[in-house]
Amino acid sequence: MKESCTFPPVDHLSTHVKTHFSSLTGREDVVGAQIAALVRLTANQYEAQSARRIGRYDLSGPRLGVLMCLLWHKHCGETTGLTPSELSLDQHISRNTISALLRGLEDQGLIERHIDRSDRRFFRIALTDLGCSVARQTAPQAIDHMNDLVSDFDPAERSLLLDLLGKLYQSLLSRLSVEAAQPGS
Repeated sequence: MKESCTFPPVDHLSTHVKTHFSSLTGREDVVGAQIAALVRLTANQYEAQSARRIGRYDLSGPRLGVLMCLLWHKHCGETTGLTPSELSLDQHISRNTISALLRGLEDQGLIERHIDRSDRRFFRIALTDLGCSVARQTAPQAIDHMNDLVSDFDPAERSLLLDLLGKLYQSLLSRLSVEAAQPGS
């Protein structure tokens, strides 16, 4: 009979992750795995709670991110829209993922695709009037919700967390750059 896995209480999560990773790998020091697991679980919780909060527009966090990107570029004077590749790079997601997000947003009537006037091989993605309205209405609610999710932290703790996550992100990027520069990668 298969043993069921239960989700540990929050205060035991790090210990739970350490115990399991140590027993699975035979390594005593698994702090990198603990951090990765907690970052992943935290990101998943942010996504799940945000999706419930902005659910009335049926927008996931990534869909809202695309709308906000398009709204920002429109605000900055970009009148022709962005290509799917530009959106993919801006949102740090794969081209397959951006394609799926764009199909969903187009089905909702929030974006439209049109052929690039200067190079007919490319599509441009732009917000519809409804997309602009939804982005403008939803963004403040999403920001308020995300701020609420960290309201248990005092300002110094929030600042420290931002600094540490930024440092972790920069460390990951620098390792990616080193790997890309190595021959045979």
